[in-house]
Amino acid sequence: MEHETHTEHKHMKKNFKFGVWQISTIILGVVTILLVAMIFTGKTTGNVISGETAGKQLTEYLNKQTQGGVDYVSNLDKGNLYEIKVKYQGQEIPVYTTKDGKYFIQSAADMTASPSANTNANSQEPVKEVVKSDKPKVELFVMTHCPYGTQAEKGFIPTLKALGNKVDAKVRFVHYFMHGDKEEKETYNQVCIREEQSSKYFDYLTCFLASTGNEDDAKKCLDTAKIDKTKLTACLSNDYKKAKEYYEIDKKLSNQYGVQGSPTLVINGAQINSGRSAEALKTSICSGFNTSPSECSQKLSTDNPGPGFGTASSSGGSSPSASGGGCATA
Repeated sequence: MEHETHTEHKHMKKNFKFGVWQISTIILGVVTILLVAMIFTGKTTGNVISGETAGKQLTEYLNKQTQGGVDYVSNLDKGNLYEIKVKYQGQEIPVYTTKDGKYFIQSAADMTASPSANTNANSQEPVKEVVKSDKPKVELFVMTHCPYGTQAEKGFIPTLKALGNKVDAKVRFVHYFMHGDKEEKETYNQVCIREEQSSKYFDYLTCFLASTGNEDDAKKCLDTAKIDKTKLTACLSNDYKKAKEYYEIDKKLSNQYGVQGSPTLVINGAQINSGRSAEALKTSICSGFNTSPSECSQKLSTDNPGPGFGTASSSGGSSPSASGGGCATA
C-alpha cells in the first residue's frame, strides 16, 4: 500500500472535516481486526465489488452523514482497499473502503515506510497547558449552524449543569458566518436571549439543538423555553442594533483568542483541545481549577454527540484527539 495518511487540521479546507470521525470511532475495533486479517491472509471480508460501485456507495453514505455536498471523483485499487477520492468544498480528499464495500476507513498509512516519513503527517497538535484559577472562565466559541459547533454544545450543556456555579461559563460566537442569513439571524437571536434572559438560554438552546435548526423550529423553541418575546423583539429591533452590540463583544474575544474554527474551547483565556462528550468536556474544564471541586468527580456521559441537529450520539469522545471536525476559516 502506498503511503497515504491524513491528520486533522484546524482548517476545514485542508482536510476531510465533516463528522466522519464519529463513524470511524464506532467501527474502529471491528475495522482493526478486519484489516489485520486482510494483511496476513490477503483476503477481503466478503464479496468484492468494483471500485466504481464502492466509490458511489461510499459517497452516498457520506452524504447521509453530512447533509450533502460530497461528490464522487475517482477510485484506485490499493491492494486490499479501495482509495476513493471525493470532492468536498472544492477540495479532492482521499478516503478508503474495504473491497466488499462494508467498511469505511478515513485514512491509511503505509507501515512499511520509515518512521521519519510518517512523523509529521501523523503528529497531533499537542494539548496546551491549561491556565488554572479558582473559578475557571470557560468560553465555547461556535456558529449556530456549524454541525460540529452544535455537536460540542450538546456535550457542553450537561457539563455546565453538572458544574453549576463553580465555573463562569458562556457559549459565544465566532467572528464570522459560514451558513448564510439564517446563521446571522439566529446568532442575534441567541445573543439577545443569552444576555437578557440568561436563565432561559440553555432551555432554548437545548430545544434548538434537538430540532432541525430551521426558523420555524426556532420559533417553537421560544415558546418551549418561555422566552419573553416582547423583550426579544426589542433587542432585535432597529436592524438588530442591540444584538449587534452584544455580538461585537463575542467577535472581539474571538479575534483576541485567535479563534479559527467552530467549535473552539477557551479556558481562562487559552484555547484547549477537548473531546466533545460531556465527560471529556468536564475533564478539560476541571483541569482549569486550582483545586477541583467535588462536582468534578461526577461521571458524565462518554457518548460523543452526533454532529448537526437532533439527538443522535455515538460512542467515544473522551480524549483531546476525539475532537472531530470543525467549521473553519480558509
